Amino acid sequence: MALTSSFSSIHSLSLVKLNRHSTIRRPNALPLVTCNSLLDDSTLLQAAKYTVDSYVENGMVIGLGSGRASGLAIQYLGRQLRSGLIKDIVGIPTSVGSASEAAKVGIPLDQYGDSSKIDLAFNDADVIEEETLAAVIGRQTMEGGESLIQEKTVLKSAGKLVLIVTGKQYQGAVDGSIPVLIRSINWLETAEEIDDLFLGDAEVWRRPSVGYAGPLGGDFPLVTKEGHNVLNVIFTSPIISLAEVADSLDQVDGVVEHGVISRIPCTAVIATEDGLQIVDNILKIDGSRV
Repeated sequence: MALTSSFSSIHSLSLVKLNRHSTIRRPNALPLVTCNSLLDDSTLLQAAKYTVDSYVENGMVIGLGSGRASGLAIQYLGRQLRSGLIKDIVGIPTSVGSASEAAKVGIPLDQYGDSSKIDLAFNDADVIEEETLAAVIGRQTMEGGESLIQEKTVLKSAGKLVLIVTGKQYQGAVDGSIPVLIRSINWLETAEEIDDLFLGDAEVWRRPSVGYAGPLGGDFPLVTKEGHNVLNVIFTSPIISLAEVADSLDQVDGVVEHGVISRIPCTAVIATEDGLQIVDNILKIDGSRV
């Protein structure tokens, strides 16, 4: 099915339906960056503090994540550093926002390089798949030079990865959007191939820099700082396996990167109304293909 033919029919779809799965917003609509806003701040702060207290050690190089929980963890890490409880750490930010937050609280920073050795990284996830801990990042709007490539590179390079989510973001059946970075040249051919790949299970929209989303991204499609366009691949039915979706996207010519993190040993710190739940996937990574 050609994406060009589906574009005309997609125009008639309700924007309310799209808003449930993507980062597009309407006036007076609830923000869809994460579900964190539905959780009490004290519980999310507890998750951030647990992450720092349990996994950060003196002398570490730390990948500083993006998102609300990561921001709280960065603030708490800065306080621990100033008090002398943690010493000699260096932060490598995953985004402009995390770099700014770290600078405010006095965390020494370095830029990521090919030779960088990152001991630990923490980050928010938009959603995590139960058991496998495969995750989606990047649903939020990329502004001010934010880079999904930079964020994912830092996370994948870390010796230990910790993802912080709410209970509602820890799901057995994942759906919603997956951001896919594609080369802007001949972008439509790439979008059509992805549309055919997930025919019947997902809709493909090019992310705009302003205004509402449309199949073509409107008059002002988003261009990342690396010069790529961003597709929202919006799954309208549950995803059987995020890892398999990632494998399929990796095979598409024109795809530069995507928002799926999979097959990486990691720990999930899950903030719920009843307290924290800690889950890791190390045994599953070692013992089976996930």
